[in-house]
Amino acid sequence: MSRTRGRDNPQEKALRSALFREGLRFRVHYRVPGVARRSIDVAFVGSHLAVFLDGCFWHGCPRHATWPARNAGFWRQKIEANRKRDSETDALLEAAGWRVIRIWEHEDTDAAAARIRNVVKGMR
Repeated sequence: MSRTRGRDNPQEKALRSALFREGLRFRVHYRVPGVARRSIDVAFVGSHLAVFLDGCFWHGCPRHATWPARNAGFWRQKIEANRKRDSETDALLEAAGWRVIRIWEHEDTDAAAARIRNVVKGMR
């Protein structure tokens, strides 16, 4: 688990490459406005669109999340805290006029990029 990079991991790079191929330009690891220590994975600043790529383990994917047997209490608390922080971040961004898209790491990269492209084009 410690080998999974928190940023610039292979899934993030693949999504960003697909978005770039779609002709979209964006900011990477853009700070959440008014909140310290939180950043948007892919931000379309002009459109106020925030895209987060969530790992199935770390964010408790309903389809793929696994709950470790060792130190189960710690991990349950950690993952639930991540989910709560994600909800708070979404609420803060939406209150500031941003639209939020969350993508699970297991989703098809090209399909996710097409979905994001459609949202960006619709916002313009």
